[in-house]
Amino acid sequence: MRQRSLIAITAALSAGALTLTACGSRDSGGDKGSDSGGTTVTIGVDAPLTGDLSALGLGIKNSVDLAAKTANKEKTVDGVTFKVVAKDDQAQPSAGQQNATALVADKSVVGVVGPLNSSVAESMQKVFDDAKLVEVSPANTNPALTQGTDWAKTKKRPYASYFRTATTDAIQGPFAAQYVFNDAKKKKVFVIDDKKTYGAGLAGTFTEEFKKLGGTVVGTEHINPDSKDFSAVATKVKNSGAEVVYYGGEYPQAGPLSKQIKAAGAKIPLVGGDGIYADDFIKLAGATATGDLATSVGAPVEQLDSAKEFVANYKAGGYKEAYGAYGGYAYDSAWSIIEAVKKVVDDNNGKLPDDARAKITAATQNVSFDGVTGKVSFDEFGDATNKQLTVYAVENGAWKAVKSGTYAG
Repeated sequence: MRQRSLIAITAALSAGALTLTACGSRDSGGDKGSDSGGTTVTIGVDAPLTGDLSALGLGIKNSVDLAAKTANKEKTVDGVTFKVVAKDDQAQPSAGQQNATALVADKSVVGVVGPLNSSVAESMQKVFDDAKLVEVSPANTNPALTQGTDWAKTKKRPYASYFRTATTDAIQGPFAAQYVFNDAKKKKVFVIDDKKTYGAGLAGTFTEEFKKLGGTVVGTEHINPDSKDFSAVATKVKNSGAEVVYYGGEYPQAGPLSKQIKAAGAKIPLVGGDGIYADDFIKLAGATATGDLATSVGAPVEQLDSAKEFVANYKAGGYKEAYGAYGGYAYDSAWSIIEAVKKVVDDNNGKLPDDARAKITAATQNVSFDGVTGKVSFDEFGDATNKQLTVYAVENGAWKAVKSGTYAG
């Protein structure tokens, strides 16, 4: 029960890939076994496997592992066996860059899933791109990663090897703003962020849309992501007259922040993005979290028929950790690489060519399949074409889906 809401989006999300992508691949693939001889290739994973965000990172790692095992079992790519090598970035850009360098140096690596954090991705993109090694993130949402630093004015893709299966903050922030203003009827907001790439970017796109709708930003604050004492900012929120708080950041800080804002006397909801959509947020925020809101990518588990089968397969896999909020996207990210490998092998008489990495990156641009999170394909920037989002509210100690849709820009 503790992890159920953390994985709400992924539960079924990761479900569909087993039935939809695996069966689809089997229909179009060959009959020969991939684990008796042939070539073994590696799908790398980079995520925070230790530290505050490890609940999300371990779910990513496990879901990629499940995708690789499914591809091997279903003999998706004739003569090719997939294995997984996972590296821990501890949510630190410097560690991510070191991991990227190590993965590039391993000649068996044909693609990488990850990372979780947009700031970590910034440190890895050029390393992978220089090596023409495809990288597919299940969780990065900062628009600049695919559309360039001046994305709000002129979109220009910086790296052809970078893709993601999650939608961006250019959509998520405004989607939340429309819900807060139009549905929740909150007109005065206090905006807080953690100064990191993801949090600051998300807060920025929320703020722009909220103002455009006619809302008022009554205060802003930047917190230290290493802190757990937010009493000073909580007092500012109370004195501001805000009707709602928007927080750009992740659950290790969002939980205590929500709790301390309520304790200061501001009985108003805290709203955040997918970075706070975790059971651990509710645990950290305590009983006063009721009414807090989070947006997350994709549709809720109840809408996906494939959830039960995925949960059963994941459980049967013996993984100790829950698949987490991004498990479905991690599975689809891995499957994108697997589909690209299949295309390259099929086009080369059943063997990987010498320039496999470059060809796999090119093939990833054109993959299209029914995955865990819905239809999986990429636009000209490497962004997911699936723009679905859901608003969740804390009710009775758990996240509950309250509205799904896409941003009406």
